[in-house]
Amino acid sequence: MARYDISPSEYDVRGARISIVAARFNDAIVSLLLEGALDTLDRHGLSRDDALLVRVPGAYELPLAARWIAKGAGADAVIALGAVIRGDTPHFDYVCAEAARGIQAASAETGVPVIFGVLTCDDEAQAHARAGGEHGNKGREAALAALEMVSLRRRLGA
Repeated sequence: MARYDISPSEYDVRGARISIVAARFNDAIVSLLLEGALDTLDRHGLSRDDALLVRVPGAYELPLAARWIAKGAGADAVIALGAVIRGDTPHFDYVCAEAARGIQAASAETGVPVIFGVLTCDDEAQAHARAGGEHGNKGREAALAALEMVSLRRRLGA
């Protein structure tokens, strides 16, 4: 039986075109996620200068921009980065649900991996903990997921 369980040391990402779409809303958090993602690309031999970076107003706009990039920019993978922090209204629930649904749909519609790197936190402390704090950097994890999916697609010949 063939098995595909690719570790970071086995990634095949030579010449991969990775795009990042990042929300400007909650920029103090998103900038940390973005730096984690770009640093990870660098560490795996992909220059941050070669990555396409697109900024959008907020997490709600991530799916459409990710879909445009996946369809038209020749990306091998798209990393969607954002941070939604719960407030006093149900707005949080709508934004989180639609961002998640839309990012998954962009990936399914285009066949290009679109990685969900959106923090959905109750408060700023939780967001900081996940953007380079005690819980790591979820931007770094999203970049690793993108690199693994590029590698998997190449191995499967898809």
